[in-house]
Amino acid sequence: MSTILMDKKEETIMKLVHYFITEENYNPIVVNGVKDEIWLENSEGPYRIVRINSNNIFNEEQLNYDYFKINSIVKQIKKKTFSFRVNTLNILLNVNEDLKVEGTKNIQPAIITNVDDSLNVTDPSILEAFPNINEKLLADRSGVELIINVTKDINEKTEKENKKFEKTFKPKKIVFTNILIVLCIAMFAITCVIDGPKALIDVQTLTALKLGANYVELLRAGEVWRLFTYMFLHAGIIHLLINMYSLFILGTQTETFIGKWKFLVIYFVSGICGGLMSAALGGSVSVGASGAIFGLTGALLYFGYYYRNYLGAALRNQIIPVIVINLMIGFMISGIDNFCHIGGLAGGFLTTMALGVSDKSKTSERINGTICLLAFIGFFVYLIFFR
Repeated sequence: MSTILMDKKEETIMKLVHYFITEENYNPIVVNGVKDEIWLENSEGPYRIVRINSNNIFNEEQLNYDYFKINSIVKQIKKKTFSFRVNTLNILLNVNEDLKVEGTKNIQPAIITNVDDSLNVTDPSILEAFPNINEKLLADRSGVELIINVTKDINEKTEKENKKFEKTFKPKKIVFTNILIVLCIAMFAITCVIDGPKALIDVQTLTALKLGANYVELLRAGEVWRLFTYMFLHAGIIHLLINMYSLFILGTQTETFIGKWKFLVIYFVSGICGGLMSAALGGSVSVGASGAIFGLTGALLYFGYYYRNYLGAALRNQIIPVIVINLMIGFMISGIDNFCHIGGLAGGFLTTMALGVSDKSKTSERINGTICLLAFIGFFVYLIFFR
């Protein structure tokens, strides 16, 4: 039977990787073109990036090149994950003791020099951010036993994370999106029965008001239920088809990723926020599901922030451009209620923040989201009813 031999430096790397993955929820990053270094990422960690480097660094020139490499790779990570600032803990295992190692704005160096002895982390940069590291390191493991323990623990952690990921992104049965589409189509059919074929082109304002269109003077008269009913009405067949297509696409994604009941809350609260902003700042008769639909884009924007490692490209190339383009169209073409769109967008973002993203959001973020949402609603309620 052959014996697996590992030098102390390799054991140190394995112990550090084991700690950061299993105890601090870091995940490995595949970085092309690097050798003898490991990159780990946790967007919620004290350091976004932990890099473990076992390359020799004996002079200032090598150190400067090392920082150049880090900055180049971090620049790619920023672009991929839609991030503005990425702080990096740069753990160095093979540094000349006489070399003065200083950090930069976003790179904090940490030196571990006792890799040939029993591993005991003493660098203050590591201990300040990870005070339990020495307790959790597999200090008494070595050789085959270390490999077995590290492999087992990391596999268990990976399996657990994969189950969470699958739970979030696997296709689910869509219920409420389809119900909302049916209700909107049914209300448009009722509109056509009342107005006749001309409703296909342009619904009469009086008919829309009778069926529950949003109008500030009627809200002030006590008919606040219009903030709910206006979402199911549409001004013509083109208006209906565009909104129902958008609802099908965005509703399916939101209901799948965020959950059925959260989707329903986000949809209606967004619609109410859009209706309030439209009534307070616009003042005209308003109908349509577009405020609530914009709220779904706000929800996906907030959700995508937490999963930007996977959805960064979608955020940058799809969700944000769609929001910007639609708002620009609303400002350029008359008859489009952009106040409703903006109110719905903000309402969806804040409602999702208040409800939280499963396994991601912190309690403090939910509290902040709730406070901001109530403040947003309260401001427009004041403008409509108390100004």
